[in-house]
Amino acid sequence: MRNPFHCLRSVFVVALFLASSQVMAGNAPDTLQAFFKDLRTLEADFHQEVLTSEGKLQQESAGHVWILRPGRFRWNYQTPYKQQLVADGRRLWSYDEDLAQVSVQAMDKVFSATPAMLLSGNEPLEDVFRMQEQPAPDGEQQVLLTPKSDDSNVTGIHLYFVNGSFSRIEAGDNFGNTTSFTFTNLVRNAPVDEGIFRFVPPPDADIVGEPD
Repeated sequence: MRNPFHCLRSVFVVALFLASSQVMAGNAPDTLQAFFKDLRTLEADFHQEVLTSEGKLQQESAGHVWILRPGRFRWNYQTPYKQQLVADGRRLWSYDEDLAQVSVQAMDKVFSATPAMLLSGNEPLEDVFRMQEQPAPDGEQQVLLTPKSDDSNVTGIHLYFVNGSFSRIEAGDNFGNTTSFTFTNLVRNAPVDEGIFRFVPPPDADIVGEPD
């Protein structure tokens, strides 16, 4: 059986970073500060790749994401199979359409002792990560975030910007894997129906976990 939270290790950092991070004025690289200033919503198509420490492609997927700050997001995976990850502010839902299975956990249990949990609590970015501008390919700007917590399974997060707009993110873990997300058709601060972040399990789905 597929693990319903198989992609959480790579998704949670990205989703909660975007949904909840705060940047202190004057302490962050200019591009990062400008992008997150007054950020309320994000919507985009995404392409995700997971590479092993040897550089072998382990997983590839694509879909659409909505983010509402603070702390709510929805990732609709379309390929290689359909799955939904929905954070409603209290719980994290995972729905696998092929298996007709829903898994649900409290967000504080899923993300405890991680930078993501700190971010979901609206901690300023500087309290969680060290930030440093890095060299990047022509036309891009790169900011490296390294966690201050010693018990994080995330070793570093690279953020890439093109013309001041967020374009991709790469997250490394303690196993040597690198997960990258490339965003296209990104829309910033457009109105988002908050109903997107409410999940109602289908009547024919098996539920694993505690919904309430």
